[in-house]
Amino acid sequence: MTAKSSSAAPPPLRLGAAAERRQDDRVLIPPMAGAPERPPSDLIWSLAGESMGTTWSARLVPPPGAAQDVFQAAIEAELAQVVAVFSPWQADSEISRFNAAPAGTWRLSDELWSLLTAALDLADEVNGAVDPTLGALVDLWGFGPPGARSALLPLPSDAEVEAALAVSGWRRLRLNREAQAAIQIGGMKLDFSGIAKGHAVDRVSARLSAMGATAHLVEIGGELLGRGVKPDAQPWWVEIEAVPGSPAPRTVAALVDLAVATSGDWRRAFVHEQRLYPHTLDGATGRPVDNGLAQVTVFDASAMRADALATALTVLGPFDGPEFAEAMGLAAHFVERTPRGLVERMSPAFAAMMDDEAA
Repeated sequence: MTAKSSSAAPPPLRLGAAAERRQDDRVLIPPMAGAPERPPSDLIWSLAGESMGTTWSARLVPPPGAAQDVFQAAIEAELAQVVAVFSPWQADSEISRFNAAPAGTWRLSDELWSLLTAALDLADEVNGAVDPTLGALVDLWGFGPPGARSALLPLPSDAEVEAALAVSGWRRLRLNREAQAAIQIGGMKLDFSGIAKGHAVDRVSARLSAMGATAHLVEIGGELLGRGVKPDAQPWWVEIEAVPGSPAPRTVAALVDLAVATSGDWRRAFVHEQRLYPHTLDGATGRPVDNGLAQVTVFDASAMRADALATALTVLGPFDGPEFAEAMGLAAHFVERTPRGLVERMSPAFAAMMDDEAA
């Protein structure tokens, strides 16, 4: 599932300046404390590439005297480091080494430790609706490094699911905080697919800001974060991709110091006997979610949190998800498949972002 920019960035973001918004658009504007700072120059650079099995793009306002190739190299270096630590598709990555390690206590790098503890804190917050220990289940259902399940194979059996569940679960993972280490129980596989792209977006954004490009829009595989405004004082406008057949109007959002992530049930999925099996797994059942939610979109100051919370709300479902979002003050939008067709729901914080006059 992706979100698409409406501000002339490279694919997969879509062209369209703020003045080109249609009259019937739904426009989302976040609350802002004061006017944003003026960008460091009047230029906008567009950079792009590939990483983490997907594409990335960045639009940034460079500081005076900056070199474009230096910024390109800096972004690529950040993403290469994310892959080196967190990619289970890289046999020599740190996460792959932990996943293949025998039972024992293994010291983790600062980067892996930091994201793992943040993920476990989130798991505690949502009672396991997002869980960084489901790698064995991800592989079993054909969404991990071993590849997709053959169409000739039956679905995983109850025994296979139970075996994968036995080495999964955020409550089973023990940490030795003094040693900055995680205890491998034997066969447990960490998986950050519901959080890694958002984390990478945050890292790239922080790197750009440190280099003086304090106004920018970063996108990796559909997860986006905007900082500051463009030289014309317009925000970074992005279009939220709609579920096919959605009753919602075209929605554009101003990403001013804000991130957005969307989880959908049709982008990474397989069909078996006319039933859709999406890539989002419920750690409580060990199976793909099957609760009717077609899409969840979340706005947050952190792309990592937005990414993780979109997954968590999808797992929580069409009733508990909106209830949790309202209780936590999250700006979230839900699209549910029902016998009446697609139905949308939105949290109060999301509704408060809607600007009827701007639309």
